[in-house]
Amino acid sequence: MLSKKTKYAIKALVILGKNMTQPPMQIARIAEEEHIPKKFLEQILLDLRNAGYLYSKKGAGGGYSLNKNPEDIYLVDILRITDGPIAMVPCASLKFYHKCEECHDEVTCGIRKAFIDVRDASLKVLSETSIANIIEREKTSIDLM
Repeated sequence: MLSKKTKYAIKALVILGKNMTQPPMQIARIAEEEHIPKKFLEQILLDLRNAGYLYSKKGAGGGYSLNKNPEDIYLVDILRITDGPIAMVPCASLKFYHKCEECHDEVTCGIRKAFIDVRDASLKVLSETSIANIIEREKTSIDLM
């Protein structure tokens, strides 16, 4: 399941992407518009800023803005920043690999092989879906209503 931290990070990036031509957005406004607890959002935005996805400005007219184009921000990267591994089992992870304690032979482990397939399918979708894609999907949904 997608954690609230990841979901809120994506929601914040989407609203910042929709407002790219506007001045930086204050945390309070993002929190209010997206129904995200402000204190939780502060930590999420700090993590995204430290990872290079956001720019922050202090003082009057300050707030957060995207440091990258929405087309260049992919869900796979955001998920890894906020939640860590994509794989559901540590022995199938590409970036956070750990041998499973209970596994006798990784080479023949059917569970590992199945979850490598799950990981690969997830990676394909997450690596091809950007914040711009999500913004476009939202526009398409509104147009269909």
